[in-house]
Amino acid sequence: MEIKICGPGCANCEKAQKTVEAAVAAKGVQATVTKVTDFQEMAKLGIFSTPAVVIDGKVKCAGRAPKQSEVEEWLG
Repeated sequence: MEIKICGPGCANCEKAQKTVEAAVAAKGVQATVTKVTDFQEMAKLGIFSTPAVVIDGKVKCAGRAPKQSEVEEWLG
């Protein structure tokens, strides 16, 4: 599973990353979590509002930091 956290590195982006990492640990899934800070790459993913979470190429949320329970649901 590939998870991308998109954002320039603001406080909300950091919060989103920590939330995703906590959810991955809680669910015990194998996932690679990477940070995307390049705005051109974000645009290619269809993201124009940050922070955003992309799981296996699908945008799960944009413009806000998700709750851990939401992320755990997305992870299955």
